[in-house]
Amino acid sequence: MSDFKAFLLKTNALALAVAVIIGIALGNVVNSLVNDIIMPPIGVLLGGVDFSSMVVKLKDATVDAAGKPVPEVAIRYGIFINLIITFVIVALVVYAISKVLLRPAPEAPAPPTKDCPFCKETVPADATKCRACASAI
Repeated sequence: MSDFKAFLLKTNALALAVAVIIGIALGNVVNSLVNDIIMPPIGVLLGGVDFSSMVVKLKDATVDAAGKPVPEVAIRYGIFINLIITFVIVALVVYAISKVLLRPAPEAPAPPTKDCPFCKETVPADATKCRACASAI
């Protein structure tokens, strides 16, 4: 068990698990944002359109010879539109979070260098031998 604990702490598996859980929760929040807050006003602006009910029926629902209901066959492009809007909002939220939380580390100043008098290759200032031509500097 101690090896497994060491693996989790050493390989960032715990951080990945936390990120997945937070991602799922964020996905649910964004789905609610899209379906319950953003899409109703868009539907009203477009004349009362409910995107989730937009379909192209290929075959109506029927009852077969045995009396079992056969569901309709339809292309539900309205649900697809909702999912595209949800994806765009999730991408924007992830982008905003990453811009705030993942700031680049400050760059360290470049170490001093000098040029080899023989081959003109740039080498560290404290070098005594050129790494390109092996000449003593």
